[in-house]
Amino acid sequence: MMVPVGEQLDDAGFKSVEVCGAGHLRKCIRELKENPWDRMSLMAEKIRTTPIAFMMAPTVTVFDITPYSVLKVYVERLAAHGINRCQIIEPSNDFDNRLPAVLEMIRAEGMQIVIGLVYSISPKHTDDYYAAKTAQAAAFNPDAIFIKDPSGLLTPERTKTLVPSVLSNAGNVPIEFHGHCNTGLMQACYAEAMDLGVETVHTAIPPLADGSSQPSVFNVENNARLLGREPTIDVSKLEPVSEHFMEIAEREGLAIGAPLEYDLNQYVHHVPGGVISHLKHQLNQIGVIDRLEEVLVEVGKVRAELGYPIMVTPFSQFVCSQSALNVISGERYKQITDEIIQLVMGHWGKEAAADVDPEVKDRILSAPRAKQFENWEVEELGISEVRRKLGGPDLSDDDLILRYIAPLGEIEEMYEAGPPRMYTTGGGPMVKLVRELLNRNEFSAIAVQAGQDSIQFQSPQTKR
Repeated sequence: MMVPVGEQLDDAGFKSVEVCGAGHLRKCIRELKENPWDRMSLMAEKIRTTPIAFMMAPTVTVFDITPYSVLKVYVERLAAHGINRCQIIEPSNDFDNRLPAVLEMIRAEGMQIVIGLVYSISPKHTDDYYAAKTAQAAAFNPDAIFIKDPSGLLTPERTKTLVPSVLSNAGNVPIEFHGHCNTGLMQACYAEAMDLGVETVHTAIPPLADGSSQPSVFNVENNARLLGREPTIDVSKLEPVSEHFMEIAEREGLAIGAPLEYDLNQYVHHVPGGVISHLKHQLNQIGVIDRLEEVLVEVGKVRAELGYPIMVTPFSQFVCSQSALNVISGERYKQITDEIIQLVMGHWGKEAAADVDPEVKDRILSAPRAKQFENWEVEELGISEVRRKLGGPDLSDDDLILRYIAPLGEIEEMYEAGPPRMYTTGGGPMVKLVRELLNRNEFSAIAVQAGQDSIQFQSPQTKR
């Protein structure tokens, strides 16, 4: 879907174009039957002058703590397939937790480094907290720092105090702004951020904008001009790009982003939009979708008891899973997930475990499973040992990472599916009519005539 408009994206004047993220890789393999390396390489063939961005954490699968040997190969393959800008977040803003080593790997490949400050609301996530975190991030000398609000919790009022705190502690490092539209306030927050001096903001192109995504590039560009700014992008070049994606969305029955109504419930549970969708799917599968609101209220309680982990991957999934267990089992913390045990023990970083409620911590650590994680550490295997475990010495680096991410059966199905499908759009009413007819199976023959022009199609079975 992206490939046909790659050159237009390159020509629009963006500072960077994000084409993939760590969370997409498994979904590409399992659901699309597409090789995620193709996604990057095919776009890199089209986008030749604008940096191509990848969103990642200091892990590979985002739900595990990855050995450094695997992370090194991962970063090398990202660079080999055309990624030249890494937007990296540590989910607790714990910049001492494995981040320094990963930044060195990224820097060794010549890629831009952009460090995220993940926004959250809690007694400890104050403007002073973010000022200190900004200074710590700036000490790594990245190409930029970005404020990332994955749950869309920012308000215009908080933006007015947060952005100056970040800007005044960044030194010479540029500050960028990345927020999601879950509460319907992000467009206003973007306007405030730009007015306060932020020069780079992250946007999306309709129909992939708004909803739980980023604000529309058209809306942000217009607001920037009204603020007296001179945008570097040419939105007239993006109108056909938007039309291309809109036609695909309508043809394929895909969701079309639209502004959301303001919902105070977002400030109770903090769950990002994509995670709520997955939670709904899980509750529906086990027949308790009617208890969704009860689970979301429990999410707010569990998050507070765990010391206010930021609701971004993987912590948002960890908290949601534990909350669902608390509600469905009928007794809070009767069943405890391994991930919550690991989090409380500090395996996901000291900051992630710093402020857990003492009574809840005692209950979690007294669970029988907790003993298995008392002396747990990441198994820092050498890459030759990892390669042997995953397939042998002849396993390519590309396939090594794929097998680290997904089961072999899913990867084999992906390869059997062949190259990714290309999506064409446009061509006028006649072309659209023929394309729609060809997508239907109930016809053995199709004939279309317009004036002197005519075209006929007949199925191979009918010809025989």
